Amino acid sequence: MKNEGESAFEGLNAFSPFFQEMEKNMRYIDLSGLWQCVTDGGMGALRLPGTLEESGIGGPDDPRNQCHLEDAKAMGFWQEGDPIAARLTRKHAFQGQARILRSFSWQKPAGKRVFLECERARHLRLFVNGEEALPCAPGTLSAPYAFEITSLCTGQDEFLLLSDNSYPGWPRDAILYSSAATDETQTNWNGLLGYVRLRLEEPDFISAVRVYPDGDTIDVQISLALSRDWEGEIRLQSPALLGGQASCRERVLAEVGEVWYIGLPLKNDIKKWDIEEGSLYDLTVQCRGMEEKTVSFGIRDFKAQDGHLTLNGRRIFLRSEANCAAFPETGHMPMDKESWIGILRRYQAYGVNCVRFHSHCPPEAAFAAADELGVLMQPELSHWDPEHAFASEEAKMYYGEELKAILRAYANHPSFVMLTLGNELHADKAGHDFMNELLAQAKGADATRLYANGSNAHYGALGPDPASDFFTASDCEGVPLRATSARFRGWLNQGPPSADHDYQEAVSRVRAASDQPIFSFEVGQYESLPDFDEIREYQGVTAPDNLRLIRERAKAWYTDSEWKQMAEASGELALLCYRAEVEAALRTEGYSGISLLGLQDFPGQGTALVGMMNAHLRPKPFPFARPERFHAFFRDALPLALLPKFTFFAGENVNVPVKMANYGKTALTGCCRWQIKGETFEQAGTLKECAALAGGLTALGEIRISFGGIQKAQKLTLGLDFAGVQNEYSLWAYPADMPVCPDNVYECRTLDEKAQSMLRAGGTVYLAPDRDQALPGAVRPQFSTDFWCPVTFPDQAGCNGQWIQKDHPLFAAFPTDSHTDWQWWPMASAQAVPLPEGAKPIISVIPAITRLTPLTQMYESRQGKGRLLVSTLALHQSLQYPEARALQRAVYGYLAGERQ
Repeated sequence: MKNEGESAFEGLNAFSPFFQEMEKNMRYIDLSGLWQCVTDGGMGALRLPGTLEESGIGGPDDPRNQCHLEDAKAMGFWQEGDPIAARLTRKHAFQGQARILRSFSWQKPAGKRVFLECERARHLRLFVNGEEALPCAPGTLSAPYAFEITSLCTGQDEFLLLSDNSYPGWPRDAILYSSAATDETQTNWNGLLGYVRLRLEEPDFISAVRVYPDGDTIDVQISLALSRDWEGEIRLQSPALLGGQASCRERVLAEVGEVWYIGLPLKNDIKKWDIEEGSLYDLTVQCRGMEEKTVSFGIRDFKAQDGHLTLNGRRIFLRSEANCAAFPETGHMPMDKESWIGILRRYQAYGVNCVRFHSHCPPEAAFAAADELGVLMQPELSHWDPEHAFASEEAKMYYGEELKAILRAYANHPSFVMLTLGNELHADKAGHDFMNELLAQAKGADATRLYANGSNAHYGALGPDPASDFFTASDCEGVPLRATSARFRGWLNQGPPSADHDYQEAVSRVRAASDQPIFSFEVGQYESLPDFDEIREYQGVTAPDNLRLIRERAKAWYTDSEWKQMAEASGELALLCYRAEVEAALRTEGYSGISLLGLQDFPGQGTALVGMMNAHLRPKPFPFARPERFHAFFRDALPLALLPKFTFFAGENVNVPVKMANYGKTALTGCCRWQIKGETFEQAGTLKECAALAGGLTALGEIRISFGGIQKAQKLTLGLDFAGVQNEYSLWAYPADMPVCPDNVYECRTLDEKAQSMLRAGGTVYLAPDRDQALPGAVRPQFSTDFWCPVTFPDQAGCNGQWIQKDHPLFAAFPTDSHTDWQWWPMASAQAVPLPEGAKPIISVIPAITRLTPLTQMYESRQGKGRLLVSTLALHQSLQYPEARALQRAVYGYLAGERQ
């Protein structure tokens, strides 16, 4: 290896006097700046910290490197010669070994130990003056690298870093599939991030201090890097400690280098770290002859108790978002605290109290920001293997070390509360045995956090894992834990809507086997159309060729105004569906939370535009994306009306149970006030006073609503207010009389001879095929928007709700917004047909990005002298629904009047 290191420097720059004048007592020497980078493509200047891509090093992106490429080809979304359509395009892509070099002239301090540190890297090796320096601990993607180079450096030093993002000796496929290294989001970058520096230490020094809270005490682990056995006083000082300090004389063997202080008592009035309360304390350790070390920590107890997640003894409800490491401008996560403060505050604005880091672990700065803001954090190993997790020795070795590195590096962060071994892992018995070993090691090393063998392991088919502390999945043994999934499994698209669905059946299945806390996994995934104005935001290392391709195809069919209106309508439906998911979870007894996917668009896997925010983590420029609208229902306390349905006939009566979900920090007491109001209708009342204790659901009583006196179709708003916490629901009420086709209108199921004759004579024809009638070019949409993306899940219609011309005179008798809402449920899944040339759509079906041709469920056109209105909604077969009956009546009324 010496020859390899030496030959790398031939012909390179001479030693640069970069830090000859060193300050006394300087501990860190910054190595940032320009380095030389040699790849198989040549040599270039690399600015560190940074990536090859940020310095313009690398070749063209490979279009074959797209997820679900064959599916994209099959649906015509991508063909040979097209730009990359299923994700963002890397402007400079490189995979393999990069040789990063620099020579330094400096004054090496006598008697000091010297370490080279890199905060974040890929597979990394270091050579100093041609000799390899081994890392102090095995390297991983999730923690800093440190190499001791004391005996290798001379003051005239040549550094060679071999950075390899093809991951030799590591579980390459699982890493590349994970969010830690996938080109689908942050890119498989190569380079060095965060600090790149030399660290100077005395021969004996305090290498780490880790604080583990436990009730009203703390345990403290002190690691000493010793050149010899050491004896002396160790003093601990902290404003959190009872008496402010503790001390003891210790003798520490050099080969052990570790001291534990167990059960140090805390002050009685200690302020605990909590959600949105970043209460932090410092602890300073002093050892004779060594530089003191100060760390920050928080006092909190995060546990699984009686089937619930608890924080400081209080049951909580996770409102979690999945961060998939999408950072389009840099192609990698930010490494500074200020950036993470901004990111987490954006999440908090939408109501998030927990961030799950999908198959990756964020850097120190992210945890520090979360500590300060009071945000819960759930990192994962860089592991996504849905076939054979932990089957190889490489995987066992690497992920065992990565787990240890994460627990060591981020031990002092109170925000770090949970960890799983990866995303959607599937393993055989031997793999599960190894999972159990890792979980046991984690619990033994750090019992202040909770662990699970995976997020959605086996897609929940095996139920709760006995060795795990909690269960998070999309299903439990086939019973859904969310409202919709691939192929639209779940209650949202399978039956008439209501506000009383919950996940009690799945919870019961978990409870039959385990008392683990349960929270749902990757809930939502409701797609909406892109805002093409976002394209201008891309100024960094990735290019939005996928969005440009979609924009060019859309221009063939839609004006800019039409596209924006459809984008807004699809987003409003997505928001409606997200709310349904959240409230169903809040209604479920014994539930510990909900984890979304996601509030941010996912720029890969076919281009999954599921967010309220775009890929740059900026709210989309539409009303549906305003944070306050999402936060209105994504919160710790919310009154819930358990409505059996949303649409009613005049004269109906309904009893509506009301519950209060309260997962805040204190009990709420009061009387629930309710009011229902429409254009010509109003009722109100007050339920009896009660207390809603923190940590669960409380029955507040029952509302009785009578819809007598409804003379015209109208939208109603049901408002609830309990102890100042409000919620509201949209309802619709309609007259009950059956609609009758006007005498001057011919209603038919096919365009028969009589219909054609009437059109030739200038008559009015209403063509309304049966629901299951075969129609040319028809597709069958679903109520919700598409799930994730049709490229990833091609077994769906490619439809994103309805775009309704709400100001059309037909809707004078059928109040509606421009987007699908609950009163459209019976009609939304009716067939949609291609819009004929020259026809005017009244109800369009919004296409997915893979299907951009205009689709319609109701349109009108001139046929000769006559007037033709076509509806594929099959209203005549749905008259048991108040909304279908009312819309049929509106159609008849419109056709009976003068043409408008």
